[in-house]
Amino acid sequence: MRTILSLLIGLTIAGLIVIGCSSGGSSTGTSAKAASVSVSLSDPATCQAPNGPYKAVYVTITDVKASTNANAPANDPSFVDLTPNLSSSPMQVNLLGPAGGQCFLAMLGSKVELQAGNYQQIRIILAPDSQGASIANNQCGNYANCVVTSDGTAHDLALSSEVQTGLKIPSGQIANGQFTVGAGQTEDLDIDFNTCSSIIQEGNGTYRLKPVLHAGEMSTTSNSTNGTVVSSVTGKPITSGPVVVAAEQKDANGIDRIMMSTLTDSNGNFVFCPLPAGTYDIVAVGPATLANGTVPGLAYSAGVVLSIQPGQTTGNIALVPNTQESLLNGLVTTQNGATPSAGTAADLQLAALQQLPGNGPTITVPQLPMTGITGASTAYSPDGTYTTASGGSCAANVDCVNYALYVPSVWPNVETYQASGSQFSQSTSTPVNYAVDAGAEIPGSGGTLDCSPSEMQVSTTTAGGPLTAASGDAATIAFIGCQ
Repeated sequence: MRTILSLLIGLTIAGLIVIGCSSGGSSTGTSAKAASVSVSLSDPATCQAPNGPYKAVYVTITDVKASTNANAPANDPSFVDLTPNLSSSPMQVNLLGPAGGQCFLAMLGSKVELQAGNYQQIRIILAPDSQGASIANNQCGNYANCVVTSDGTAHDLALSSEVQTGLKIPSGQIANGQFTVGAGQTEDLDIDFNTCSSIIQEGNGTYRLKPVLHAGEMSTTSNSTNGTVVSSVTGKPITSGPVVVAAEQKDANGIDRIMMSTLTDSNGNFVFCPLPAGTYDIVAVGPATLANGTVPGLAYSAGVVLSIQPGQTTGNIALVPNTQESLLNGLVTTQNGATPSAGTAADLQLAALQQLPGNGPTITVPQLPMTGITGASTAYSPDGTYTTASGGSCAANVDCVNYALYVPSVWPNVETYQASGSQFSQSTSTPVNYAVDAGAEIPGSGGTLDCSPSEMQVSTTTAGGPLTAASGDAATIAFIGCQ
């Protein structure tokens, strides 16, 4: 699950100096001048205590830059420095801190010249621990970046190659594949730092950053959407546990990927603010309390509202109660490309996918930010992040990890957005099919893809049949060619 650091970058083409969120340039020309940069926390923290293990997560930002070349290496001259002032005055931001007005957490002022174009790669540079002593009002002691656990102790948030290369946001993680800045226009860029999915606790108790980031253009008129999640039977908010709501957008393969996520409040309300311009599918999942008082993983159906845009409201999203839960279990293995092959570690992002009936879109089913739900095991990661390692149940010359994904045992309750109100429908057909998606990255690389291919999916069981809510055991995902 996620907490979001939004770097709202107003990019003005033609000599206007913009403060905060900007709108409408009036001059013509091809160069962009004088941008201001603000940092905002746009939704509640899904991994913040008491629902999660962290009181705070501090990062120290020293630069933000963008390139029109999707494949440009870190120091390529095509990169434009969007925050030149930060190199001499880094700013430390608590990603789990309280948002101020207009969803903003902090402001980073900057001026920059930028050519019109299609920007397909963005990088965020964080300070290394060697700069910790020089950071003003450092909340991490001698560290530059840290996590503060629920007991108030600050722990180093380790970086590796991203100290030099920056945290990379490739075109596949930018809404619509690129951020377009047209001549004579003013554009706002929102960068979402998925905090809760970006922190890995190693077996030795240390913490490591595995960055998960997204970006998108901000609308000049509306930049938020909201709604309420209720039970389809009672019409009242679900109170059995945290309800997760995800804003998803299609990738190049037409699969809905989570761009942002949040939790409902005690009245079932949620808001995404800011939400980059574009069309989204909203997916909500939540736990149900059974008659015996236990809280299973995802006994409610998911609730889905298709094709919504910033400025629109979903109204009530109705989740249909169900008395069963389902758990998809599986194994992921990683090996290098040598002869003979040997095991090698990789960072993984696991997700449960489900194609809606009637050739509908394929959605990602969010996972709950809970660790004590019925049937949960050491294999369950609330944010879907895993790292392969040798030993344990792994075969010889193979690194591996077991995973567990909770999914509803029934089809989602779905509607396509209509301004006139909700008209949900739910398929009752069987079986209820799923697929498991896995993406691999080089550990500590700042987001560099690993293995060949770097993404794999399985939709069958270990016995070869279709993977369904009732079948459980997914076929092994075997990555090869890993570094």
